[in-house]
Amino acid sequence: MMAPALSPRISRLRGLIDHPATPPAERDAAQRMLDRILAKHPSSGPVGDRDYGQRYHRIGRHATLASIAEMIGQDIAFAKVFSMPQHRAEIVERSPIRDAPVEIGYSVAAPYVGKIIVTIEGVPREWGWVSDCGIDNPSPALQELADEVAEIMNAYNHDGSDIGKRFFACVRVPGRTLIW
Repeated sequence: MMAPALSPRISRLRGLIDHPATPPAERDAAQRMLDRILAKHPSSGPVGDRDYGQRYHRIGRHATLASIAEMIGQDIAFAKVFSMPQHRAEIVERSPIRDAPVEIGYSVAAPYVGKIIVTIEGVPREWGWVSDCGIDNPSPALQELADEVAEIMNAYNHDGSDIGKRFFACVRVPGRTLIW
């Protein structure tokens, strides 16, 4: 069982880690301290299998959906110009967002409680659609673009058996949903 004196310390460390204005070095030091405390007192850690996205720490747990949607829009705009590397020193040669036709635009909205929708607009017919027996289906390039946008969205999300999703992500083109 965790000592009563540790609970406020754990809360303060988590608050420091979650706060968006915390400098990276200070956040890392707080995370190391929290890891040491939780390793010594394993019963005080979270229960269940929680999964936090790669960018979850940037927004903090009290951020509104509107601010999350704004950050997703900024990440998509950044990805149109630069690649989104998996590691800081790695350069990505191919990025579906950067390589998409220039007339494609993106709108990010949070129209409902708990849902963020990214709409891919201006998709050229010859690039984004393939006809299969007279039925238009998304091309592999459009589906890859939607997958990349969904990956950016889910980087701000969390999920697990003991917590629900922070928000439900949806990627669509006008008139059709590509990813729920």
